[in-house]
Amino acid sequence: MKKKVFIFLPDGVGLRNFALTHFKEIGEQRGVEIVYWNNTVFSLKEGFNYEEVKIENHKLHPFTTIFTRARKRIELNIFDRKFKESVYNTYNFPQSYKGFNNTFKSILVDLFVFFGSNEKGWQFVRNQIKKLERKNTKYAYCKAQLQQHKPDLIFCTNQRPSQAIAPLLAAQDLGIPTATFIFSWDNLPKATTLVETDYYFVWSNHMKNELLRYCPYVQENQIFVTGTPQFESHFNLELLMSRAHFFEAHNLDIQKKYICFSGDDIVTSPLDQYYLEDLAKSVIELNQQGYHLGIVYRKCPVDFTGRYNAVLEKYKEVIVPLDPLWKPLGESWNEIMPTSDDFALQANICEHTEFVANIASSMVFDFVAHNKSCLFFDYEQPQLKKGIRDIGQNYKYIHFRSMPSKDAALWCRDKNELTATVKNILDGKISNVAEGKKWFDIVVGEEPTKASQKIWEGIKEIIKKIKL
Repeated sequence: MKKKVFIFLPDGVGLRNFALTHFKEIGEQRGVEIVYWNNTVFSLKEGFNYEEVKIENHKLHPFTTIFTRARKRIELNIFDRKFKESVYNTYNFPQSYKGFNNTFKSILVDLFVFFGSNEKGWQFVRNQIKKLERKNTKYAYCKAQLQQHKPDLIFCTNQRPSQAIAPLLAAQDLGIPTATFIFSWDNLPKATTLVETDYYFVWSNHMKNELLRYCPYVQENQIFVTGTPQFESHFNLELLMSRAHFFEAHNLDIQKKYICFSGDDIVTSPLDQYYLEDLAKSVIELNQQGYHLGIVYRKCPVDFTGRYNAVLEKYKEVIVPLDPLWKPLGESWNEIMPTSDDFALQANICEHTEFVANIASSMVFDFVAHNKSCLFFDYEQPQLKKGIRDIGQNYKYIHFRSMPSKDAALWCRDKNELTATVKNILDGKISNVAEGKKWFDIVVGEEPTKASQKIWEGIKEIIKKIKL
C-alpha cells in the first residue's frame, strides 16, 4: 500500500523548490502518494492538476505574533551572549510604535524580551506559542483535515512562517511524523526556525552544524543532509537556449557582452538603484574604450518599489530589464509566486552573461554553477544618511563567515575602482570561480543535482521507521 505524504506549503516560498521542479515526479517514482497541503493563495489543482488539500483557515491566535516576535529577539540576545558576539542583533528589524495597536504589541514584545532573554524565558515563550496555537480555530480545522485524509508524514517546505505552527502541532498531536526543510542559507543564525518538527532537512554539513548550534532542542539523528532543489535547474542542460536564440528572444544585441545586475530587496540594499547606475556609468566608460557591453537587470522578484525606474530610463541604451517570471497573487512578499518558466530564464541569464554584480546576494552560487564570477559592491553611496541602512552590514552577517576565503567573491570597495574592476573581470585577469566553487560546496553541498532525490530518500527512511 502506498504511503501518503503531505507536502505542506505554509506560504509561497516552497513552491519553487517543491512544486515547480521534478521533486513530485521523483517522489511518485518511488511509489509515494503525494498531496500538497496548501496554505497559499495559489491553486496547484488549477495550475498543475496536482492533488491538493487547501487550507482556507489562515487565522492566528491574536497573541501569537507578539510571542513569535519576542522569540526571535530573545534567541538573538541569547546567541549574542552565548557566542560572545554583537552581530546577531543586527538581524532584528525595528519595531513600530505608530498607532495604539502597534505600540501595544511592541511594548509587550519589549517586556518579554527584557525579562525573558534567558533559557527559562526562551522556553516559556516557545511553550506559550504552542499553547496559543492549540487554542486557535486553525488548529482544530487542520486536525480535522488530517483525520480525514490520514497522511503518513507531513513535510513542511519552509521553517519560518507562523502559519505553519498550528498545522504541524495538529499533526504531532495525532502522532503523524513531521519534517521541515531549512529553505535559505542565512536562516539559522537569523533565528527564523519557528516551527519545531520531528525531523529537519538541510542543505549541507555546514547547515547541519548550524542547526545543532542554534537549535539545541534538535538532535543529530533528526537531521538529513540533502542539498536543495533551488540550484538543480542550473545543471539541467535541457533548459539552456543557444546564445543566438536567447538574445533574439529578449531583444539583446548579439554584438554585445552583457553583465547581469541582480537587484536586492529594499531591506538588504535600500540604495540599490545607485549601484546599478554606477555599473551603467562604468559600462559607458568601457564602451568608449572599444568594448561592446550592456547590462541585463534582473530585479528582486518581491521588489515593487519603482525605485529603479529613473535609472532604467536614463540608461536605457545600456540597461535591458529582464523581469523574473513571478506572479503577484497577493500583497505580501510571500504571495509573489514563482513560475516554472523562471527556472529557465534565470539559468539562461547566468549562462549568457559575463558575470553578476550585486549586494550580498546568493546569486553568487547561481553564477558559479555556470563557472561565472560574482562582484559584490561594498562601498557607501553619498545618498546614505541617518535612517538608511548601510549595505556593508550585510557582509558582517554570520552566514558570510561560511566563505572559505575572501576570494570566494570579487569585491569593489571603492566606487572609483569599479570601471577597472569590471575591465579586469572581462579581460580574464580576475575571477572568483575556483574559490566560489569551494564556497558553493560548503553552503549548498557537493552533490547539487541530487537534492530532490536525497530528500525523498530521507522521507522514505522516516516512513520506514514508522512501519517498524
